[in-house]
Amino acid sequence: MNRKPIFDAVRKLLGRGFTADEVAAIDRAIDTATGALPANVAPEPPDTPTVPERKAEPRALGAAGEKLIKAWESCGRLRADGKYDAYPDPGSADGKPWTIGWGSTGADIARGTVWTKAQCDARFAQEIQRYAAEVERAIGDAPTSANQFDALVSFHYNTGAIFSASLTTLHKQGKFAQAAAEFGKWIYNNHKPMTGLVKRRAAEAKLYSTP
Repeated sequence: MNRKPIFDAVRKLLGRGFTADEVAAIDRAIDTATGALPANVAPEPPDTPTVPERKAEPRALGAAGEKLIKAWESCGRLRADGKYDAYPDPGSADGKPWTIGWGSTGADIARGTVWTKAQCDARFAQEIQRYAAEVERAIGDAPTSANQFDALVSFHYNTGAIFSASLTTLHKQGKFAQAAAEFGKWIYNNHKPMTGLVKRRAAEAKLYSTP
C-alpha cells in the first residue's frame, strides 16, 4: 500500500512535518485499519477447520432378521377386501394382547381393528426401529455379529425381555454358546409351552449361532 498520499494529506492539515513518534503512530493506525502487519511481525496461522464428530449410525435389523420375524408373525387374518383383521393371542386366557399385521400390538389394537397392508408394513417399520435401538442399548459395546443382533431383535420383538433375559448377560460376557441355549427357555405363554414358540426360539438360536 502506498502510504505517501496519507502522510502528505495529514502534513498539509497540520501545516508542519512529523516527529518520529507521530510517523510510527500513523503507521500503526494504517496497519490496524487495513489489517496489515509490520514486516517484523509474523502472521498468525489460519485456524484449522474443525471437523464435526460423526455419530455412529444406529444398528438396524438386517434382511435375515426381518425374514425370520415375518416368517413367524406372518401378517395373517387377510379379509376378502384385502385388509387385515386383528386377532387374539392364541396362548393367553383372555386373548390379550390383540395383534395385527406383523405382530403389532398396542392400545390402539383390539377386537374389530382393521388395517390395510400398507398400515401393517408401516407399523412394523416404525416399531422395529425401536426394538433394534433397545437391543443395541442392552448389549452396549459387546462384540455382536449381524446374525446375533438380528436374532436378539427377533427375540425382543416377541418377548420384550432383552433387558431382563439371562441370554443378554451371557452375550455381553462373550459366552455365546450358553447364550444360544437360553433362547429355548422362552417357550411359555400363560405358563404353557407353545409349539410355535419352541420352533421360533430354535430358529432364533440357529441364526444367533450362524457366523
